[in-house]
Amino acid sequence: MNVVLSLALLIVGGIIGFFAHRFFSNSSQAQRKLAEQASQSEAALTQYKLDVADHLASSAQLLEQMNSTCQTAMKQMEESTQLLQKASHIEEADLPFFSQETQEQLAQTAALRHQKRTEDNSSEITEPPLDYSSNPSGLFVDKKQTVTNSN
Repeated sequence: MNVVLSLALLIVGGIIGFFAHRFFSNSSQAQRKLAEQASQSEAALTQYKLDVADHLASSAQLLEQMNSTCQTAMKQMEESTQLLQKASHIEEADLPFFSQETQEQLAQTAALRHQKRTEDNSSEITEPPLDYSSNPSGLFVDKKQTVTNSN
């Protein structure tokens, strides 16, 4: 019986030793760490793929907006070019320098000035202008002046 008991204890001890060695050994801990790192890397890769897909989708949307904006700008440029071409065909003689309203105001002002000039010319001028003196000093007369020296 001692033999059977020792044999049973040996088998139980071997099983416990096998699992203890497997649980506490460096290689099994390293395998666990590697497995954890692998699962973390897989999760990070999955998240990165999702981020890249979102980025590409937003980039495609922005490029579509840019394309529509460029199309709108091209249409406006074509319209502007057509308007400039039409404007270049119009001769300058056809275009007035001033607008119609400005021309009317200039005509009215010119008519008023013309009336004032005709009224001013009809009155007789009998007096000299106010900037002339009635008593000339003789300063600008072409006569020799005598110089007195007090030596």
